[in-house]
Amino acid sequence: MVSAYDPTFGYDGAPEVETRTIDEIYQAALAEGGVVTVWHGGDEKTQQNRLKQAFEARFPKMTLNVTVDVSKYHDGNIDRQLATGGVYVDSVILQTLHDYPRWDNEGALLHYVPLNFYNVHPSFRDLRGAWHGVEVLAWSFLWNTNKISEGPREFDDFLKPEYKGKLVLTYPNDDDAVLYAFDLIMQQYGYGWFEKLLAQNPRWVRGTATPVTLIGRNGSEALTFTSSAGLAPSAPLGIALPTKGLFVSWAQRAGILKDAPHPEGAKLLHNYMLSEEFQATNSSWSVRMDIPAPAGYAKVMDVPSTNPTAFGEFMGDRARVERLKLFFEDKIGTPQGLSPLNDDL
Repeated sequence: MVSAYDPTFGYDGAPEVETRTIDEIYQAALAEGGVVTVWHGGDEKTQQNRLKQAFEARFPKMTLNVTVDVSKYHDGNIDRQLATGGVYVDSVILQTLHDYPRWDNEGALLHYVPLNFYNVHPSFRDLRGAWHGVEVLAWSFLWNTNKISEGPREFDDFLKPEYKGKLVLTYPNDDDAVLYAFDLIMQQYGYGWFEKLLAQNPRWVRGTATPVTLIGRNGSEALTFTSSAGLAPSAPLGIALPTKGLFVSWAQRAGILKDAPHPEGAKLLHNYMLSEEFQATNSSWSVRMDIPAPAGYAKVMDVPSTNPTAFGEFMGDRARVERLKLFFEDKIGTPQGLSPLNDDL
């Protein structure tokens, strides 16, 4: 159960440092029952099918139960488990970066240093192993090359007359990473940019996967800047990253709950996700310093138009985040529609 006091002065925070091979951890996970349950942030139920398939193929007889939901809903339900002592989830991988220091301060996270932990960029890992990044996510400019001949290169380009009625964007007051994108843009380009964007008559949707889905269909939606499709998306998607404007990137965090029912299974999952075989197959930047960036890109820490550590700082200032949400709610209304997990988009 989560502590009702500050556990700091127990002075028992030294992490467990993994010395076994990944196959030895696998055998321990099998002996434990061969199951690991992970709650993963996202907005489409099938988003982590690749992880499940890859993990179960690499470790036969293991079962990865993965539930995808919006991170801001997952974290409240984790809090409920911690408060009632009914923890049944092993690992949590979420966009709500501010939750991990809080859970750690409450004594809810296992201090565990997996293999390859020290290859992870220091900014992407907790000193005592309470959490670490597993993948770098970033919003990019995406468009359907069959619908528009030339895609945007900077945020001002989205104001071009030829894009009017073709933009599809995620509600910034429904997703904190999108909210941060708008905050960065408007700090740089001013409120007037936003007024001109509204005049472009964008379609506002729930979920960051939804714009990519709509762009790929036969409708008028053709471009977005509130989604990700990796750094080498399949045709007909075109991609660009701004060099003058600032775009959002961050390392999605993962932690193991201290009272996880399958700690060995969770350890196996975390070691696998930090392994070279998994990190090298990601379509984005790796959290590991020793894994090269995808072809044609610099390592994320060397890209001048993004700061992957800044999103965590933004998320930590909840008062400002909530003020910004209300600001955008006043301008574009409350998010409309079903949860992106339950709609047909």
